[in-house]
Amino acid sequence: MSTPSPEKPLSAEKAAARARISAAGDELVALSRSIHAEPELAFAEHRSAEKVAVAMERAGFDVTRGVCDLPTALSATYGGGDLVVALCAEYDALPEIGHACGHNVIAASSVGAALALASVADELGITVKLLGTPAEESGGGKQLMLDRGAFDDVAVAMMAHPAPVDLHMPGGLSTKASGHFEIVYTGLEAHASAAPHTGINALDAVTVAQTALGLLRQHMVPGGQFHGIVQEGGLRPNIVPARTKLAYYLRADTLADMHRLEARVRDCFAAGALATGATMEMTRTSPDYAEMRNDPWLADVYTANLAVTGREAFPVPPEFRGGSTDMGNVSHALPGIHPVIGIDPAGFSMPHTPAFAAAAATPEADKGVIDAAAALAWTAIDLALDDARRAGVLEALAVRRAD
Repeated sequence: MSTPSPEKPLSAEKAAARARISAAGDELVALSRSIHAEPELAFAEHRSAEKVAVAMERAGFDVTRGVCDLPTALSATYGGGDLVVALCAEYDALPEIGHACGHNVIAASSVGAALALASVADELGITVKLLGTPAEESGGGKQLMLDRGAFDDVAVAMMAHPAPVDLHMPGGLSTKASGHFEIVYTGLEAHASAAPHTGINALDAVTVAQTALGLLRQHMVPGGQFHGIVQEGGLRPNIVPARTKLAYYLRADTLADMHRLEARVRDCFAAGALATGATMEMTRTSPDYAEMRNDPWLADVYTANLAVTGREAFPVPPEFRGGSTDMGNVSHALPGIHPVIGIDPAGFSMPHTPAFAAAAATPEADKGVIDAAAALAWTAIDLALDDARRAGVLEALAVRRAD
């Protein structure tokens, strides 16, 4: 199949999809702005999920709320074709800084792409499936939905994530694997002046562990990272701390590398306990996030379709990868893409900052919603019209469902 280009006229199916997005443009922007204005944390995105559900019901989709035993997850379907295309809508925010990862843009662009595909679903023989996927920032909502069957009938899954500028995410790996952990040290209180020798200092355990972690950085597997915070560090200066709690994220280029790094990191935390006499518990707080595997064909077609909207995506070096997403887990189960859409052309803001939260509710972000919706929908249309590719993903789905 030849990839689309700005010079080629749109096919009838793509023109119909673009017309549907244009007709819904004000509604999509309003949805993005409304979600942005009421940020909600993982597994508590009740208002955001309901806004998405209502938008899909108004468009004639069959909507089921609370799927997979997750109150803020939803499924909205349209059409009856054998090719099931899923659009993933994220809508959780970050503590304190709100939608600093732009999930409002993700939700609205996925809704827009779903509406566009619904307008040509019968002609293309597809089923459009909008999945509201909670708890991407922490909690691994997509992995829970994978485990509970939400993707069982899906041939391909797509979404677009905001970034400062448009980037071409090549086929293959594009984000890191990640593990989320809580570490608790338990010691013994004592008077810090009168009888400190009778206490066991859980904060000293943190100091020893973080020193060991600092020394480990030189010897980590290439691509490995860890970063964390101290959530509890004691009660008062004159009480020997008897409890401390930390939250740490571990990342590596693959899940296997992350698990190797985890073993070394656990030893560092154990060293804190051994040195001080405290006890240590290290537990997972979320399913592991796998590295994202962008389907090469879908990734290239998306970039070509993005160019039709008038955007130019900058190439990303293959060795550049940062961040993690539970969309990676989906990509290990079925073909998928997780491209980025630029919302801050000046490039002055980065995700997970107050500046990026502000950028996610600007005219540039509004345009990103519309353009990402078009590029996603057109990519699904290209797949549906490519007989060989369509047959390939349906065959892979049949094999997966038979296993």
